[in-house]
Amino acid sequence: MATGREAAVDALTACRRLEAWSDGSLKAACRGLDRREAALAARLTYGVLQNRALLDFYLGKYCSQSPDKLEPFIRDVLRLGAYQILYMDRIPDSAAVDESVELVKRRRRQRAAGMVNAVLRRVSREKASLPAIPEDDPAAYLSLRYSHPKWLAERLLELLGRAEAEEYLRLDNESVPTTIQRNSLRCTAAQLTEGLEASGAKLTPHPWMPECWQLSGGGDLEAMPAFQDGWFQVQDAAAKAAALAAGAKSGDRVLDVCAAPGGKSFAAAMEMGDVGEVVACDIHPHKLALIEKGARRLGLACVIPELADGRQKREAWLERFDVVICDVPCSGLGIIRKKPDIRYKAPDVLAGLPGVQRAILDNACRYVRPGGALLYATCTVLPEENAEITDGFLASHRDFRKEPFALPGMTEENDGSLSLWPQRHGTDGFYICKMRKL
Repeated sequence: MATGREAAVDALTACRRLEAWSDGSLKAACRGLDRREAALAARLTYGVLQNRALLDFYLGKYCSQSPDKLEPFIRDVLRLGAYQILYMDRIPDSAAVDESVELVKRRRRQRAAGMVNAVLRRVSREKASLPAIPEDDPAAYLSLRYSHPKWLAERLLELLGRAEAEEYLRLDNESVPTTIQRNSLRCTAAQLTEGLEASGAKLTPHPWMPECWQLSGGGDLEAMPAFQDGWFQVQDAAAKAAALAAGAKSGDRVLDVCAAPGGKSFAAAMEMGDVGEVVACDIHPHKLALIEKGARRLGLACVIPELADGRQKREAWLERFDVVICDVPCSGLGIIRKKPDIRYKAPDVLAGLPGVQRAILDNACRYVRPGGALLYATCTVLPEENAEITDGFLASHRDFRKEPFALPGMTEENDGSLSLWPQRHGTDGFYICKMRKL
């Protein structure tokens, strides 16, 4: 029978070979596992991805060759073993070592068993006096200490300074509570609390976003009756803040240009009381199916999935919508704490994103009726994907201007644009800019 450790190494293998996302790889690897082993697989997979560079730094001190010279499977097993020894107090070091050796043997790598045993036993013996990380170069230190690419550490140092940059990187490697939004069309706050607690979950009100709670425990969210009955959706407070900033009202026509998987469309529809029209677009048919499924679960009849490319003009949509939401494709650097493998994206791939973002915004603005609102949002923290895009847009589109917006529970004022940060607001890293067509 498969174990959580085997599922973790399979997920890491899929991430490496297929360039697959860790959440999908993990879900596939955990099929058939009981709840306890699946939880172990998730902790190990995400733990290794979050600390990969640092684990390799330590392993490199105890291996006769550099970790990047090892067979990838053996390197992953060593990372998994070292992670258990260094970060998981509830697993005895002896179990971490023995299970790693057995995993190597079960995968027919018997010749490597002795090396794996020796290296991990040395990590165990010396974990109280691990090699020091060089601190002469702040960016290199932060990059290694928190296992982020050096270029990103350098950018964060420029944007935030040393203390905040380190806190941002540290939080990327911490566990994140699941945040949910109540579907006010389906249940009361009391019903939601009682329903989730009956499933073994614990709810804590979000520190500043009304109608949101942080959820822990309870096992598989999607198996809970409250989820299946559409009483809530999983949504970070930053994403809900973007939907609220858009200001959709009952009876409005709303266009969500890049909607999948539909969270902001659903939040807007709830604010509208399911009265009006929310056209939720994506370029992939299978993602439209996800939007349709989500809207059906939540009981939102006003959400209309539509196959569309945000860069291509639709004559029928010109000046038709009261609110247009552009939650554009971005680097995702604001959600590394939830998707740790984002940190390993090649920077040259990210370099082309601003061009796509500008093209979507330039096209979608034509769909806003006079007096209507245009909302630009990303889940990244880089100015070249955020303020530089909206500032450039406003400079070339004189019929739009920024419009300040208020968020419930937040006292921080804005001029129409707002950056949310994990270390400041306890949310995903997010950028929101609201503009009004004159």
